Amino acid sequence: MHHALHPEPIRPDADLIKVPAITLSFWIIKILCTTVGETGADYLAFNAGWGPGVTSTVMALLLITALTLQLRKPHYTPWIYWLTVVLVSIVGTQITDLLTDGLGVPLTVSTPIFAGLLVTIFAVWHRTEHTLSIHDIVSRRRELFYWAAILCTFALGTAAGDLATEALHLGFAWGAIAFGVLIALSYGAWRLGGNAVLTFWVAYVLTRPFGAALGDLLTQGKADGGFGMGTSWTSALFLAIIIMLVTLEQFSADSKTFETY
Repeated sequence: MHHALHPEPIRPDADLIKVPAITLSFWIIKILCTTVGETGADYLAFNAGWGPGVTSTVMALLLITALTLQLRKPHYTPWIYWLTVVLVSIVGTQITDLLTDGLGVPLTVSTPIFAGLLVTIFAVWHRTEHTLSIHDIVSRRRELFYWAAILCTFALGTAAGDLATEALHLGFAWGAIAFGVLIALSYGAWRLGGNAVLTFWVAYVLTRPFGAALGDLLTQGKADGGFGMGTSWTSALFLAIIIMLVTLEQFSADSKTFETY
C-alpha cells in the first residue's frame, strides 16, 4: 500500500503485475463494486424474478469466464480486473447467503469459519511465495492465491456485516459508520508505520461490510431504516460510476501501452 502522492519506484517487473496500484480511485471502485455485489444479487434474485438458484448459477459461470480472461491477460487490464471483482463480490455474497438462508448456518458460525479459511489461504500463500504483497502479483500461482483470498474476503465481509447489522441489531446506518471508522483506523495505523500488507488486507475485508451496509442503507425502505432508493436505481447508479472510473483507468493504461511502442 502506498500513498498516491508518493508512488513506488518503477520496478523491472512492473509490466507483469496483474493488479492495480492502491490509490484513492482503487478504494472508491472497490467499495462501489462491493455495494453492487449486494444490491445486484438482490435485484436479480428477487426483483428480476431469477430466484437465488438461477442467479447463483449464472453469476458463477460469468465469474469463471471473467477470471479465465483475467488469468490469460499478460498484464493488468482495468476493465477485465474490475469486472472480475464485481462478479467475485456477487458470488462471495451468495456463498454466505446460501449458508445462512439455505443451510441455516448461523452467522456466529460462518463468520469465524471464513476468517479461519482466509488465514489459512494467507498462511499457505506466504509459505509458498514468501510474500503477501499485492505489488508482487507477477505469476499465475500468486494470482490464484490472490483471487482465492479476494473471494474469501467477500464471503467473510458479508457474514461479518450481516452479523453486525442484523444479528447484533446495529442497523444499516450505524453499521456503515462503524465499519467506516474501522477502515479509517486501519488507514491511520498504516500511516503511523503499521505493516502495509496487514493493514491493506484488514481494510480490504472491512470494505465489504461497509459497502454492504451502505447498499442496504440506500436500498431498503424507510420503515426498515433505509433511504428507499431500491436495488435497481442504486445498482444502476453505482455501476455507472464504476464504468466511468474504470474507463478512465483503461484509457490511461492504453495510453501508457501506446507510449511504449
